[in-house]
Amino acid sequence: MAVVPVRKGSQRVKSKNTRPFGDTSLLELKLKVLKHVNAIDEIVVNTDCEASIVIARQHGVSYHRRDDYYASSLVTNDQHWKHIAETTDTDVLMMAQTTSPMVRAGTYQMALDVFMGGNGSIDSVNSVSVEKKFLWRDGAPLNYNIDETPKSQDLPDIVSLNFAITIIERDLMIARKNVVGFRPRFVTLDRIESLDVDEQIDFEFAEFLYNKLGFEWLIK
Repeated sequence: MAVVPVRKGSQRVKSKNTRPFGDTSLLELKLKVLKHVNAIDEIVVNTDCEASIVIARQHGVSYHRRDDYYASSLVTNDQHWKHIAETTDTDVLMMAQTTSPMVRAGTYQMALDVFMGGNGSIDSVNSVSVEKKFLWRDGAPLNYNIDETPKSQDLPDIVSLNFAITIIERDLMIARKNVVGFRPRFVTLDRIESLDVDEQIDFEFAEFLYNKLGFEWLIK
């Protein structure tokens, strides 16, 4: 089952999930792409937003009306993730974020195939981005020796969770209060698919890419 979490109260980009985005909206686009993923048997929009519920109904998918607290800025990520799992009736849960609008249907399918083909050797699949950057903390470099500064491509392979794709067993997500299992498998997304809409400039750039590449590119 695919869960699309949508919160009404976006602080940086007002109504970002339901406002116009190209010829669609971020939520509508995500639902349309997920419908092209063969391995998904059901899609649920988890939300406190009435406009999102209307969109879910228009596209014939289920929805769960989220409690106000779990849609507020007070809730922590671990509480949010546990609540999402507890309110989803499934064995395996895939979270698909509207704020990652450029993830292709084929990439979702690949991630699901990786999870299903793990035969118990992995307990979550999580999408990541490669961070070939010169990282510092507390006045000192974290991932390189400042006396022998390498080229950026020679920096160590450090990745960051981008949360575009999360696949995990529901019971483990509840027990761990997290989306990363004990034996995760990371799948790397490129710069286009890992694009995250957090601020207005991200929204505008994602919209530019969507208009340029088109819906057909997303469902390949």
